[in-house]
Amino acid sequence: MKKLLLASTITALFMTSVVTAPQAQAANIAQSVCEYVAADDKKRMRSFLKSNKLKIRSIFDGIQCNGKNLLEFASARGSVETGSMMIKKLSKKIVAANLSTIQTGSQPLIDAANARVSS
Repeated sequence: MKKLLLASTITALFMTSVVTAPQAQAANIAQSVCEYVAADDKKRMRSFLKSNKLKIRSIFDGIQCNGKNLLEFASARGSVETGSMMIKKLSKKIVAANLSTIQTGSQPLIDAANARVSS
């Protein structure tokens, strides 16, 4: 009886710790990506994505920085290097859908987005 109670308690504790971990990790990933875009640090962003086995295409829809998607945020902050990297990695369809949101940002990103859509 003691062994059964002990085993069920350990299992319950293990299961609750496993369930809560991904949410905290997702928040840290989003915050880190937003910080790299704001700092326009392409090298560290690439390294971070690679070490966490992530791709821009897979996280683009799920991350917002200050209520904006990643391309719009990069455009507003003038982050040319990270914005250009994201434009190259995203599909033409996604870039075309976000073209109007980055029109008010920096000219190099607008040019890169237009080139990506038209190619």
